[in-house]
Amino acid sequence: MLSSERVAELVAAAIRAREHAYAPYSAFPVGAALLLDSGAIITAGNVENASFGLSICAERSAVVRAVAQGSRRYLAIAVVGPKELDLTPCGACRQFLSEFGLDITIVTMRGGEPRMQSLRDLLPDAFDAESLP
Repeated sequence: MLSSERVAELVAAAIRAREHAYAPYSAFPVGAALLLDSGAIITAGNVENASFGLSICAERSAVVRAVAQGSRRYLAIAVVGPKELDLTPCGACRQFLSEFGLDITIVTMRGGEPRMQSLRDLLPDAFDAESLP
């Protein structure tokens, strides 16, 4: 369970990360702050591309940064959109995160207040390559 102080720290980091998002096409900057099992926080923003399919969400950007630094275990991720708009990770980000565990806590904003859910709750019946024949 995350302390309220740690949740506030994650949300603040995600808000700062949102400032570095590259969203010239949608004008919808998103920031993410990924809490590693070491206690470190990795931040990232979404990065859009004129070829929309090449865009990457803030959540996946944060995971890619963490993996590039050698981290594979995550405790939580905070996601903040424009003006703390209520949003949760998209389906692609949910599946991407699930590669690293369904017990990751997802922190989003609801009515200006942080809300916590497990990835398992947001992605029931997640695709798992280990369950394939």
